Amino acid sequence: MMRTAFFAAALFAFLPVSSARAEMPEAAKAMFEAKSVTDRNTALSTLEGAAAKDPASAYAAGAGEFFTALEILASGLHRHGFESPQSFMLPLMRLPVPDNPDPEPLTYEQFRAILVAFRDRLEKSAATLSSVPADADIGMVVDLAHAGIDLNEDGKIAPDESVAAIMASLSRGSVDTSDAAPSLIFRFDRADGFWLQGYAEFLMAQADFWLAHDFKAMFDGSFHMLFPRAKLPLQDTLVPPDGGMSGSIFASEWRFADFISLVHLVNWPVVEPERRQAARRHLLEMIRLSREDWKAIRAETDNDREWLPGPQQKGINPLTGLEVSEEQVQAWLAALTMAEDLLEGRVMLPHFRIAGKGINMKRFFDEPKPFDLVLSITGPAIAPYLESGKILTSDDFDQIQREFGGAGFLTFALWFN
Repeated sequence: MMRTAFFAAALFAFLPVSSARAEMPEAAKAMFEAKSVTDRNTALSTLEGAAAKDPASAYAAGAGEFFTALEILASGLHRHGFESPQSFMLPLMRLPVPDNPDPEPLTYEQFRAILVAFRDRLEKSAATLSSVPADADIGMVVDLAHAGIDLNEDGKIAPDESVAAIMASLSRGSVDTSDAAPSLIFRFDRADGFWLQGYAEFLMAQADFWLAHDFKAMFDGSFHMLFPRAKLPLQDTLVPPDGGMSGSIFASEWRFADFISLVHLVNWPVVEPERRQAARRHLLEMIRLSREDWKAIRAETDNDREWLPGPQQKGINPLTGLEVSEEQVQAWLAALTMAEDLLEGRVMLPHFRIAGKGINMKRFFDEPKPFDLVLSITGPAIAPYLESGKILTSDDFDQIQREFGGAGFLTFALWFN
């Protein structure tokens, strides 16, 4: 469940006020209660128009821009008959896009355009959220079972497109509508705004890394695995006649074969080096925002349906079943420092077959060379970035990881951001 937690952020808005908590803007209510894309967009436009003078509207608008970025991505994928591989190798493409029985053809240039539109909308969201004062008093109650995005381009926001339904699909579960189901109502505050903005930076980093490179060979040679009926170059040769819809053993085998092709074809020339440099800056900004997030969380004195509770709140998130200890917060802050040191080149990333030197990740992003996944794993492609210096050790990471117990560091990391 937590590996998909960032999708929930797509549908959150918050209410900042000054000395006394004001009413939520009517446009924000309309945006989160909208049952159609038209109504939602009308409300969002109203919020954007008021954002310069009203922090509450700016906050709600930034959240709305975030979830419409996800909708842009989902719509583009749906249009061309996307079938999600549910793979960690393709984190940008894990949305549960419904089947499209009549997909449009897709070209490499169109796919890049989808990523650009997604990334640029995220940038707008981050900018809007950053305009909200850091000390704004925010509090907005949102039911995740009611807010959603349009996944299938029908212009409607249906119950099966709610945040709760999306998260259940990503975790291969279903929404529990019984009386015993945990409440999916959260009160989102100012700290959660830093969290959402941080996720926008995280997703921009991924999009910019892809867009920094020419991945056309991989697209032509393997993306029929993801878009089996979109008239890609090898569809007629490698996709089963039924488009892989039979559910047979062969259907899974051909996808596995194409996944191997995909990995082999991650040999991407650099075409926009500034985007690879920007990816590092987005990750550093995400780290900064996570620190701001935890500073705000630890300053909270309430304990009201927290999305991410601090140690002093002793709340359990009903989606994760987890609560947060002070030791875990300290370990997370140490992990942020570790990540920042790697991205700034103060500490080198180790490679399993190379002793005495490590990978300077600052130079990896700022001095981009063609990205070859296989040769990076085996060693030759990372040779230009090897340096002597302090190298991260497994003990450094293990010491942090131990604080997160059975749930594991990754589960908390995807929740904590």
